Amino acid sequence: MEHVDTESSPTPLFSNELEARTLPAEVILDGVKVAYWSYEPVRATPKTRTILVIHGFRGDHHGLLRVADQLADMRLIMPDLPGFGSSAAFEQGEHSVERYTRFVAEFMAALKLGPDTVLLGHSFGSIVASHFVAANPGTVAELILINPIAAPALEGSKGLMTKLAVLYYEAAARLPRRIGQALLRSQLIVRVMSEAMAKTPDKALRRFVHAQHSAYFSAFADRDSLLQAFKASVGNNVSEVAHGLTLPVLLIAGEQDEIAALADQHKLLALLPDGHLDVIPGVGHLIHYETPEPAAGFIRRFLKDHTG
Repeated sequence: MEHVDTESSPTPLFSNELEARTLPAEVILDGVKVAYWSYEPVRATPKTRTILVIHGFRGDHHGLLRVADQLADMRLIMPDLPGFGSSAAFEQGEHSVERYTRFVAEFMAALKLGPDTVLLGHSFGSIVASHFVAANPGTVAELILINPIAAPALEGSKGLMTKLAVLYYEAAARLPRRIGQALLRSQLIVRVMSEAMAKTPDKALRRFVHAQHSAYFSAFADRDSLLQAFKASVGNNVSEVAHGLTLPVLLIAGEQDEIAALADQHKLLALLPDGHLDVIPGVGHLIHYETPEPAAGFIRRFLKDHTG
């Protein structure tokens, strides 16, 4: 395990190369429109790695953009999960971890992504990615989990807060539509959440984090699919499939993460047949926003050590 010191946010927050690398697209899977973005390498070579990125709950592809920007030598493909961002909700079946893992399989097949692909998941995306790999061994070469959900959310010290959050989403789903939507999209609640998760002392970076949450945290398809996805996010975790993750796995954890506690990351590491844990001090559950540079450095080193 390696620790790294964090630095103040760069100015500007994105490089001039990112826009030129960006290719928006969409695909229809089982009747559902899925929007996705490819971030092409600055210079592609036969050794260029492709990373499929699965974002977290209530997020979309925007959340991982700063990480993509730091990996200009790689190709990153980032879909908005069905029900979030610019992608439609599933037309049939619940928005469960099982259904999202099937989506990953369908998406990879549609884009012809082979077994040399790297799969990366952040937060809820770590649950989807790990369950997909456990159910489909050999379909990807390496697995990278940022702020992984390593333990049951309904147990332990954070169990009460999680149960209160479940009541919040259930109430919003049952209230009259206009009131329920207003509750879910409340900018006050979004800001409280954002303030609680942000750890950086950099004022400009904190403003950026809050602006990102304000702009994209409410981009969900409907109340029912959101409630289903939330229950999936708190009812599953990576540890329950850890023994089935026989490929190389990189965990990138935040020292101050209150959602995916560092102690649970060490327990998860012990369950993995071939795992490695890197910890970034001074950051919590927002590694993708606050410390993309060290995260990208860990990713690059990990992939160098494990050829696909």
